[in-house]
Amino acid sequence: MKLEIYDANDLNFVELNYTGGNDTYIRCDKESKYIDSIVFNLFTPCFETANKLYEYYGPTKYNARKIIPLRNELIKHMETLEMINSFDTFKEHISSHFLGKEFLEALIIAETDLNKNWKEYLAKLIKVNKEIIELTEKCADEEKILWVVGY
Repeated sequence: MKLEIYDANDLNFVELNYTGGNDTYIRCDKESKYIDSIVFNLFTPCFETANKLYEYYGPTKYNARKIIPLRNELIKHMETLEMINSFDTFKEHISSHFLGKEFLEALIIAETDLNKNWKEYLAKLIKVNKEIIELTEKCADEEKILWVVGY
């Protein structure tokens, strides 16, 4: 939490927006979903693999041709998460991602005994993964475009 006034350079979240059309979207729409960048980084490979034009600081469009590949990548990622059965494997998996070590450092700051409670955080990551899959399925079913925008 920041108890201060700050500008756009200090924003650090990703918007998952499905309110727009093929060319535009309504930025920060009330129906958009948001995820902290430090958490989103763990899912970035899924987005990059599904759309080679993925760009963190610009809006990336996942249309009918890209949304199912994204869903499939997220399912593979979730299966990997579900197979983690030890704290060492958890740390290894997280550290293998871009900025994953920063995620682990943030967990260590927030959690006094991460070695004991790592399963709680793994369960939260799996939940986030499932929610993003559900969002991709909603977009596919309703023929909507998913715009992904980092701030």
